[in-house]
Amino acid sequence: MRSSATSRSRQGSAGRRKGPEKPVVKAPVYAVRIEQVKTVFAEVQKWKFPADAVLSAWFRMNKSLGSRDRAEVAEAVFDILRNLRRYRQFAESGVGSSLQRLAILGLSSTLGHDAIRAVLTDDENAWLEHLQTIDQSALSPAVRGSLPDWLYEYFSKLDNVESLIAALNEKAPLDLRVNSFKTDRETVLAAFKDSPAEPFEPQPTPYSPWGIRLKGKPAINRWPLFENGSLEVQDEGSQILGMLVSPRRGEMVIDFCAGAGGKTLLLGALMRSTGRLYAFDVSAGRLAKAKPRVARSGLSNVTPVVITSENDARVKRLAGKAHRVLVDAPCTGMGTLRRNPDLKWRQSPKDVAELTAMQASILASASRCVAPGGRLVYSTCSVLPEENEQQIERFLQNHPDFTLLHVNEVLGDRCPNLVMENEYLHLRPDVHGTDGFFAAVLERRKKDEVAVKKEAAEKVSVAKASSEDVAAVSNKTAETEEAVASSEIAKTVTEATKVTEATAPEATETEVAETEATETISANKDKSVKDKRSS
Repeated sequence: MRSSATSRSRQGSAGRRKGPEKPVVKAPVYAVRIEQVKTVFAEVQKWKFPADAVLSAWFRMNKSLGSRDRAEVAEAVFDILRNLRRYRQFAESGVGSSLQRLAILGLSSTLGHDAIRAVLTDDENAWLEHLQTIDQSALSPAVRGSLPDWLYEYFSKLDNVESLIAALNEKAPLDLRVNSFKTDRETVLAAFKDSPAEPFEPQPTPYSPWGIRLKGKPAINRWPLFENGSLEVQDEGSQILGMLVSPRRGEMVIDFCAGAGGKTLLLGALMRSTGRLYAFDVSAGRLAKAKPRVARSGLSNVTPVVITSENDARVKRLAGKAHRVLVDAPCTGMGTLRRNPDLKWRQSPKDVAELTAMQASILASASRCVAPGGRLVYSTCSVLPEENEQQIERFLQNHPDFTLLHVNEVLGDRCPNLVMENEYLHLRPDVHGTDGFFAAVLERRKKDEVAVKKEAAEKVSVAKASSEDVAAVSNKTAETEEAVASSEIAKTVTEATKVTEATAPEATETEVAETEATETISANKDKSVKDKRSS
């Protein structure tokens, strides 16, 4: 009986499964997109990890998303980060949670209001339309530029600050670098015609002879030219730093803070894979990312070295041996806000102070590796003077064996369109179209120059000492003569005092006798007068 009942039950279930299924009602795609942006940004604004790392982790957990889905979520999240302070002020009005309003602002900015209008409530649509009527010039500069107050205070010391901030809040283009060890830019641009790269309008960069700029963000990791090492992603400003290092074939070169190896690869190509190129970094993970890139590039002169700190024993063993040393120092990254807008929210003045102290220590240690006549190139991707010019000024005060070279002279005719007003390299997105970069080129004096300078300094010191000695001797002589004179005067006074003391009693007795005699004569005289009157 139980078996029969079970059989009937299964038949009934089977019968029900064969019936028409209810259609699954899918939420409109942009309603889903708003929720996705809210979810990701909620994690990003914890400020524990870089925004791109948070996005990458979220995409790995949501592998069903297509490339378009990923792009729309990422673009909206980064737009919110670029404009966060202004968006938060706008979000104080309206309805719904603040995350909801931030997500709506990000998507309406990147996709347009019309794209999401259908999934918004009437109040949300009215709120978005009201925001369009706000005169943004009436906002404070820090809110309009969407910077924290402390950072705006730093930026306000720079020239044309409003232009700089506006440029840093724009999306950055994609810059590529041609691997000159394998090919040249003309060949690559020709290969881009009728290829997946053509829709992105590839153009040569204005300053770097190896740079190509694209509009948009294509997936270049699938391009054959990228897979065979002919292309690398690298901002044009970073490429110019390689020109400042200007390594020669067969030299010993150190990339002191190599990271993932972008600049190392450029230096190796300029050296034509000859000599020795050391890639130092304290992070084994970052250097590990450089290994496949080095393999693709075809270079054989790169030696990655994990160091414990800037004072590692392996650094000390290279003291005075390197022809070129590049210090692309850890910094706030305030010149890369177009690509990393979360940096302005994840840092504070305390971070600036800690980083400047670290930069000074790294620069001092790296300088010991430079051979006499060699060059030390210091660079950051920051626009803050505290990390740049002020760092170099302090270094030169403490290291007189280095001199500052003018970047125009170093670049020469290799970059004729790029001219700096002073000795330093200053690149800005609003002026040059690159990320914000700073660089200084320092040259270590040769031994004979150092000796001459030391000898001159010693002569000055000796002359000063001699002058001081002569003055001291003169003063001593004068003091001695004065002491002798004082001694003689004291002796004379003493002798005179002794004579006076010896004759003083005798003089006193004579004076008494004379006084008594005078008084006797006077008395006798008075008596004689009286006698005459009586007679």
